[in-house]
Amino acid sequence: MKTSKTMKIALGGICLALTVIFLFGGSIVPGIELTLFAISSLFTAVMILETGVKGGVLLYAGAVLLGFAIIPNKLAMIPYAFFFGYYGIVKYYIEKLPGRWIQLALKTGLFAVLLSIGLIGFKKLLLGSIHLPDYPVWLLILAGIAFLLLYDFVYTFLIGFYLRRIKGRGIDGMKLS
Repeated sequence: MKTSKTMKIALGGICLALTVIFLFGGSIVPGIELTLFAISSLFTAVMILETGVKGGVLLYAGAVLLGFAIIPNKLAMIPYAFFFGYYGIVKYYIEKLPGRWIQLALKTGLFAVLLSIGLIGFKKLLLGSIHLPDYPVWLLILAGIAFLLLYDFVYTFLIGFYLRRIKGRGIDGMKLS
């Protein structure tokens, strides 16, 4: 069944609203910020699955713009804007490459570079309201990579759940590692 333009717009609006709700929650509920940011990033994958990469990119851009406009704690938007929001798009393209180990190495390498830049150059700005202990940067990067691997595993599991249970189809629409 082909999705009509109206259905795509409606789905985009629903996904945008849910994304902003979770971002707003992440900006005001202490202790579970990363969890709420991670949940908010799943809607980008839904848009990619249902409307293509262009829909995912538009959702990400809309969520960043709307989030910065209406969320009172602007610093809380930084983790979403610089990592969580576009992760589904990056994941989609990386997982089109052959070989799980290559995919994993690319995801890990990209994340390590982004985290290194963030921790060394923009720690306060990048992490926003998230407080990390004062450990050496290399240790924080290793912990971040462990977080990324867990995040990617759960992200993949939830995409599979969406495809099997909600959409009632297999995972052929998006290659998952």
